[in-house]
Amino acid sequence: MAIGYLTMQARTAHEALPLQGVQVTVLDDEQNRIYELTTDENGETRRVSLETMDKRYSQDENFTGTPYITYNVFAQAEGFDSVSVSEIPIFDGQSAILPLVLVPISGQRQGGMQTEIMVGAPAVAMEGEREPEGDLQSGESPQVLRQVAIPNPITVHLGTPNSAASNVQVSFPDYVKNVASSEIYPTWPEASLRANIYAMITFALNRVYTEWYRAQGYSFDITNSTSYDQYFVYGRPIYDSISRVVDQIFNEYVRRQGQQAPYFTSFCNGTTTTCRGMSQWGTVTLANQGYTPIRILRYYYPDDVEIAQTNVITNMLTSYPGTLLRVGSTGLDVQTIQNYLRRIRQNYPAIPAITDQEGTFGDSTRAAVVKFQNIFGLAPDGIVGKSTWYKISSLYTAVTRLAELNSEGTNLGIGTVPPASVLREGSRGQDVITLQYLLSLISEYYPDVPALSQDGIFGAGTKRSVIAFQRRMGLAADGIVGPATWNALYRTYQGIMQNVPTPNPNPTPDTGGSSFTYTVRAGDTLWLLANRFGTTVDEIMRLNGLRSDLLQIGQVLQIPS
Repeated sequence: MAIGYLTMQARTAHEALPLQGVQVTVLDDEQNRIYELTTDENGETRRVSLETMDKRYSQDENFTGTPYITYNVFAQAEGFDSVSVSEIPIFDGQSAILPLVLVPISGQRQGGMQTEIMVGAPAVAMEGEREPEGDLQSGESPQVLRQVAIPNPITVHLGTPNSAASNVQVSFPDYVKNVASSEIYPTWPEASLRANIYAMITFALNRVYTEWYRAQGYSFDITNSTSYDQYFVYGRPIYDSISRVVDQIFNEYVRRQGQQAPYFTSFCNGTTTTCRGMSQWGTVTLANQGYTPIRILRYYYPDDVEIAQTNVITNMLTSYPGTLLRVGSTGLDVQTIQNYLRRIRQNYPAIPAITDQEGTFGDSTRAAVVKFQNIFGLAPDGIVGKSTWYKISSLYTAVTRLAELNSEGTNLGIGTVPPASVLREGSRGQDVITLQYLLSLISEYYPDVPALSQDGIFGAGTKRSVIAFQRRMGLAADGIVGPATWNALYRTYQGIMQNVPTPNPNPTPDTGGSSFTYTVRAGDTLWLLANRFGTTVDEIMRLNGLRSDLLQIGQVLQIPS
C-alpha cells in the first residue's frame, strides 16, 4: 500500500493569528479514529502518514476506479465553531496541507456550531465545460482594464453567477493552488502541472482583466462553477507539488504575441468532456512524450502564445524589488523585510529574533526567513524571492490591519448596548462608522462577510457587507440594520473579543540566553532598540543593569539575540 501525508494548520483572520491547542482528529471513511493531534504555537499539527493508492492509477486516464483514498478531519477548540472536512483525497507520495479556518463563537451563544466542508473528487473526474464567454480575441468582452494586474485578494462566488451563494476573498496564489488541487491530480508530470496551472492563472486573470462579472453588476471576480469558470473548494487541502509550482509562476500568464491581454485559456478534462481548448488528461500524454509546458500550451492554443509576467499586484504596500535577497544583500529592501518579520513575529513567536544590523541580510535574518518559509509552506532556502516577498508582505498587512482594528475598537468605545438607530443605504454619521467598524472586524474572521471602507456613509459596499452578515446569521437579508441586526453584530463582536487569543507584542527571544553587544548611536532609544531587535525594553534594562532609559552615544549594551 502506498503512503501520502497530511498536515493541518489552524489559523484565523487571514492567517494573521495562529490557533494553538486546537484538537484535531483524523478519521477514515468508516469514521474510525486514526490520529488525535493538537496544534502547536504556529497553529500546525505534525505531519501524519496515511495509506492510499499507488500513484500510477492517478496517472492513467483509462483507470475507472478511484485513484486515491479519502479521509475525514474534525477540529475543535474552546471558543470557536468546530470544523468538519470530509472526503479529503490523499495521493501517493504527496504532502497535503489542510487549512482549518475556525470562526469565533458569538457572544451569549450556548455552545458552538459546526462548519462542514466536503472536498470530494477532483474535477478531472467531473463533467462540465467552461463557457467561451469573455474570449478577448472574439471582441465580446464588455470592458477591459489598462494593465494586467494580480488581484489581491480575488473574490470568488461559491456558486453559479445568479445563485445566492456566498463570496469569499482569498489571496491570488492561494486561489490558484486551490483550483489546481481541485482540478487536476498532483501526481501528474511537472510539465503537465505547469501547463495546467498556466491555463488556470490566465483564465482567472482574463476574467479580472475584462471585468467580465464586475461589468455585469456582480460583486465578485469569478465563480467556482465548472460550467462557467474553475473549480474552487473553500477550505480544501493543497498539495505540495502544486504549491511549489504556483509559488514560482503565480504572476505569469499566457498571451498572444503582440498583445497584452491574458488569452482565454478554456479547458476541460478531455475524457468525459471535450472542448475547443486544452485537454487536462491530454497534457499528461504530451508531458510523458517530453513536451515542455509552452509546447503543450501551443499544442492546444494558437502557435504564437507566449508566457508573460506582471509585477503589478493590487493592495500591496511595497512591490517586489525584482532581485533575490539573501545573505550579503544590503539596502532598504532588506530593512523592509526585517521590519515586516519583526512585526509578524509578535503573532508567530517561533520566528527567531533578527539581530543583524538594519538593512544588512545576515545569518539571523536568514534564520527568520527560513522559519517563516517553513511555517507557510514555502521552499525553506532562506532567500527572499517573489513568493516569499509576497507572502511576507501579505501577512504583514494582515497582522497590522488586525492590530489597527483592535485599537480602533478601543477608541470608538464599543460597549455592550447597540445603537437604537435604524440604518439603511444613504444613512450617515457616527452610528454608520460604528457599523462599518463592526463589519470590518467581523470580516477578518468570517470569510463570507466582505471587507469595506469606513467613511461614515452607508453606500453600496456597506449594504453588501450587511446583507452577507445577515445571511450568515440567518436574518432577513434586506440590507437594513435594525434591532435584530444590531444585536447580532454586537454578539458576534463580543464573541471575537472573548475567544480570539491576543498576540504577544513582545515575544520572548528564542536565544537560550545568548546575547550580543551593540554600540549606541545618535538617535537610539531603548524603545527603538527593542523594536529593531525584536526584544523588550525590560529585557535590555535587565541585562545591562539599567535604572534609566537615557542612553549615551558610544555606550555598549548587551542585546538578547
